[in-house]
Formats: sequence, C-alpha cells, structure tokens
Amino acid sequence: MSIELRQQMKLAQKLLMTQQLQQAIKLLQLNRMELAGALQTELEQNPMLEETADDTAEIGQLLTEENGGSEEVTAQVAGDDPVTVAEVNWEDYSNSFDADFSFTHEAEAPAADAPSRLDFLAALPGLAAFLAWQLTHLRLSEQDLEIARFILGNLDGHGFFDADIADICQQTGCASEEAEAMLRLVQNLDPPGVAARSIQESLLLQLERQGLEDSLAWRMVSQFFSELSNRNLLEIARRTKTPLREVQAAAALIAELVPYPGNEYSNEQVQEVVPDVYVFKIEDEFAVRLNSDDLPQLQLSAEYQNLLSAGEAVTKNYLSEQRRNAQLLLSALDYRHSTICRVMESIVQLQRDFFELGPGHLRPLILSDVAQDVGVHESTVSRATANKYVETPHGIFELKYFFSATAAATDNGDDLTAEKVKQRLAQLVRQENSAKPLSDNTLSELLEQEGIKVARRTVAKYREQLRIPTVKFRRKE
Repeated sequence: MSIELRQQMKLAQKLLMTQQLQQAIKLLQLNRMELAGALQTELEQNPMLEETADDTAEIGQLLTEENGGSEEVTAQVAGDDPVTVAEVNWEDYSNSFDADFSFTHEAEAPAADAPSRLDFLAALPGLAAFLAWQLTHLRLSEQDLEIARFILGNLDGHGFFDADIADICQQTGCASEEAEAMLRLVQNLDPPGVAARSIQESLLLQLERQGLEDSLAWRMVSQFFSELSNRNLLEIARRTKTPLREVQAAAALIAELVPYPGNEYSNEQVQEVVPDVYVFKIEDEFAVRLNSDDLPQLQLSAEYQNLLSAGEAVTKNYLSEQRRNAQLLLSALDYRHSTICRVMESIVQLQRDFFELGPGHLRPLILSDVAQDVGVHESTVSRATANKYVETPHGIFELKYFFSATAAATDNGDDLTAEKVKQRLAQLVRQENSAKPLSDNTLSELLEQEGIKVARRTVAKYREQLRIPTVKFRRKE
C-alpha cells in the first residue's frame, strides 16, 4: 500500500460561529464591571464609536413627578408579555458637592458627602503601620530598628510572626539573644498577642498582659491546649484535680481572648457587590431593569461617518471596517440587554413566591426550566446568569442562587431546595439545648418527623456548609 498526497472534495454540514455570534456570546457572559472595561476599550480603539450626550437611563415607573403627573407604568411580570422600560433623567438625582477641596484650609461649610483626606490615600494603614508608629516612640538603635522592621515585615494577616529566630539572625547579622529580645519587645506592643508564633503563644501573651501567669487559665493554655481545643473540660478537671466549675470559668475567660490579634487591623478592601439587574415591586407586580448606570452609552460617530463619505479610498476602507465592527458591537449589546432581561423576567415569574415572601420560599429550579420558558438554549441561560447579581426587595443575590435542584421531598410530595433545608437545620440548632446539643442523626430524625426526608450524611454536609460545629464544640456544660 503506497502513501501519497491527493486532493478530495467533500460535502459536509458544519455549524460555524459568525463574528457577530461570537461577540454576542462574549458580551453576554460578562458582568457589569467587566462590560464597562470592554466598552471603554472599544471606545479607545474604534473611532466610529462615541458616547452619547444623553444621560438618560432606562428604568420603570419608580417615581412620581413633582407636578402630580405620572409616567406610563412599567409592564407587569405576570404573563408572557415582555417587560418594557421607560426613561428617567438621572441628572435630577445626581449628587453634587463643591469640588474646590484643599488641604491648606478648611471650608466654611463642607458638604456632607465631600471627600475626606483618607479618601486620597493609596492604601489604608494596617497592622504593620500601627506597630511601626509605636516603635517611633521608643529609643532604639539602628541595629534594633533593623531587627524590628524585619519582624514587622514577616507578620502574616493574623498578626503572627511567620519566621523564626534563625531567620532574624541570618538577615540582620545579630546574635540570637538580640533577636529574642527584639521579638519580645514587639510582642509587648499593641494589640496584645501580636508577633506570636502560634495561637497558643498568642493566648499566653494576652493572659500575661492581664497578669494571669499563675492562673488556671494560663495552665490550661500552656499544658492542656489540645484538650482545651477539643473542649474536653472533664479531662482537664480530672488531670488538674480542679472542680469542673472552675475549669469552665477559666475556659470562659480564655474564650474572651482574641486568637488572631491582627485581624482587627486588616487593611484589605472589601469589594462592594454592584447588581447587574434590579427587580422592583410596583404595587402588586414586579418590574425588571438592567443596571446601566455609569456604563458608556455608545452610538456611531456622525463626524467620522461624514469622513467616510468624503474621504480617500484607504480612509474609506478603514472607516468602513470600523463602522461594521461598531454596528456588530451595538447589535451584541442589544442582544445582551434583551436576553438578560428576558431571563430575569422568567426567574421572577417562576420564583414568584421568593420575591413575594422571601428566601424561605425558594422552589427547585433548573436551567432547562428557564431556557424552555424564554425559548433559548440552556447554555445561553448559563452565560446570562454567570457572575451576575440582582437586587431584589429581599436583598442582593447571585443569579445562580435561584437555581437549585430538589434536595428533599416532603410526605405530601412537595420538593424542597437545599437552601430551605439548610434554613430549617440552622433553626433547629439555634433552638437546641446547649447542654445536650443535637447530633446529625437526631437532626435527620427531627427533619423526618416534619416530613422532610434527609439522610444523616446530607445533614452533616449541610451543617459543615453552614459552618455549624460538631456536637463536641457546641456542648456547654
């Protein structure tokens, strides 16, 4: 059999994704902040795009005009009709304050929402800065300062010293006695327990700061830390030959200490969740609005379109290509807007009890239910709900929150979501007797008595997800 090259014609059907479809899918799965970055990039690269001068935003009838008039009420999410949205001028509700801010003098009457000096800092001061400030009040030599800075530079987020004496000596060239002395000095700074090398040492430093070196609490932490961690107070009472009541009192004192002293001084910035969609209740119905606040509103540039008709051939070809790209982007944005709104309307309709009564009334829902209701593929619903949040009358939730398979079934045939079972499980734990906490098996039996059939292993899994400790750690003698 010879091996040779040959040409062959073959007729076959294939599904090819056009550029327009690829761009629409890409924009659909972006959340609001990612979309803002993508639109800004397109504005910088495509001269055919420009921001509109109109600052209006799409919204339903949420406010009544001051002159007594009212706009047309947003369509209801009650049937098959799509939600329509009206427009409102956000210039009427924009915040304004005097931007003439100076550090050299105080304004006579500063605005309530005017920026403070801390708003201009690159980073908020954290634990290391607080400790360094305390060191400036001590008379230390250059060698001691170098050792102290090395210690501060090796504190983790909990305030623990994440190195050892040998590291200090190797880095600063000091003797071990000097390293021990400077570590001890840093441990005497505030907050109590800082620069410890373990939780046990941190607790001992805090007890020492309170003058309790000869107390039962000190002995329990230093000699019986393993038993204390497992709340085996009976064993501690037996081995120390101390009444159980005194051991319990010492354990209560230890519980008031701070195991991670550096957490209070964390300067990590908490990112605020910005909803991608709003769901408003207007009288007895719900309206859906996509959050387009602060997003650039794009349109084709009239100036460059005039250049397209009067420019040279090379310029025309370039501008013609850019106009085609701009039109594809605008079309993809319209598709994203309509798809997310239709998906959210379907979720509101299928989870109406949740929006009316709250999280305890979430019903089982899967992607195919919404896909069938909207008339799109499941993957489209998945992309439309990925990494996006909705603000509802009951708080802000991730869109994926509304999708949950059946976790349990009641005796009357009703299906329950995992979230609803978790809520009932947490309620049973809150109501339990702390002296005799409920085991996973008992919790499973109690749920079954209420008609909710959940296996013990499932109860244990939900308990861990709720961060509820085991019986041993919930028991209080």
